[in-house]
Amino acid sequence: MEYPKFTSQMIKTHTILIPSMLNIHMSLFESALNSTGYKVEILRNEGPSVVEEGLKYVHNDTCYPALLVIGQFIDALNHRDDVDKVVLLITQTGGGCRASNYIHLLRKALIKAGYPNVPVVSLNASNLEKDSGFKLTYPLIKKIVAAMTYGDFLMYVRNKCISYEKNKGDTLKLTNYWIDKISNLFKKNKGTSLREIKKNLKEIAYQYDNLDLDLSHRKPKVGVVGEIYIKYAPLGNNHLEEFLQSQDAEVMVPGLYGFILYCIYNAIYDYEIYHEGFIKKQGAKLLIWYLKRREKALIDALKPTKITPMQYFSKTKDMSDGVLSKGTKMGEGWLLTAEMMELVEIGYNNIICAQPFGCLPNHVCGKGVMKKIKELKPEANIVAIDYDPSATKVNQENRIKLMLAIAKETIKDNEIAKL
Repeated sequence: MEYPKFTSQMIKTHTILIPSMLNIHMSLFESALNSTGYKVEILRNEGPSVVEEGLKYVHNDTCYPALLVIGQFIDALNHRDDVDKVVLLITQTGGGCRASNYIHLLRKALIKAGYPNVPVVSLNASNLEKDSGFKLTYPLIKKIVAAMTYGDFLMYVRNKCISYEKNKGDTLKLTNYWIDKISNLFKKNKGTSLREIKKNLKEIAYQYDNLDLDLSHRKPKVGVVGEIYIKYAPLGNNHLEEFLQSQDAEVMVPGLYGFILYCIYNAIYDYEIYHEGFIKKQGAKLLIWYLKRREKALIDALKPTKITPMQYFSKTKDMSDGVLSKGTKMGEGWLLTAEMMELVEIGYNNIICAQPFGCLPNHVCGKGVMKKIKELKPEANIVAIDYDPSATKVNQENRIKLMLAIAKETIKDNEIAKL
């Protein structure tokens, strides 16, 4: 069947709709794309209608992220008057996960919902669709990488500070200030060179370091891992970060850099394990070099501050060794295990593994390795939380509260032991 295409002529006339995920990053991606000539809008519609629309057009056995993404698209189309002037964009890794089939599920859903003429664009690095008018040029890639760098940094320092602020709202206000400032830099085609990134990161670090914080009270440190969409998207995890902060916990969510580098490193491991893809391996090494320079800028910017820097991914990736093979790369694969091991090592012993119910890669690489991780790291307090249309928010939050109760009791016991 011939589906409607997004052509180069539509760039000036059509608005590209993108589903929400990481709030800070998506705002910056939106600005990056708009500044390169596209008309882009990040969807922010939530509520029961999104799930209802997803359930109408996506089989319930399909993973929850697909249901939410497609439901958000169709719910947004139902409330627009310019349906003939919109294009839908989704990202695809091209791996063995069901996410690689989202685009086909979405197109079928659009036909059933009465929107057969709405084009769908796949943003991927695997040549899954080669005839789209949406092109990944170097200037656009440079801006997207810059947006990811700023996004990871802002998410990290925000989560480091927000639970300790004396004046509620200061951290969010500063975060929004920098989102606006970086967005304006993108509009002027600035802020994307490595030199500019280093300069801006140092200024961001200085301003967060000077927030009025109360660091005297020990709080439970909670790390969040899991399937990429459920881990990052407030729509998918019922605003998990906000809930944890409301429960007086400090939250750590590993950045997007980790997932991107994980995908790139897999090209190297494919060659080492299966002896195939020599050219891909060489290309992966070049990409890793490019990203590592920006990763170093993230870490260096925090060194003069009281905010503990994140670790290099080159160290994180090796933490799955002895627990899970690097050949395990479906979904989040060995990255999920590595992130859990890393979180415990840096003091985030309490871990929530957020996963869609029925997501086999996450059940294998998440639940399947928890016993081994606890053997290696007895202090680990891990809970797996399933998210799907039938899972109640109350039940999810009660299980998290139980984990937090154990965490608070551990802090109390440790303080008594010091007396």
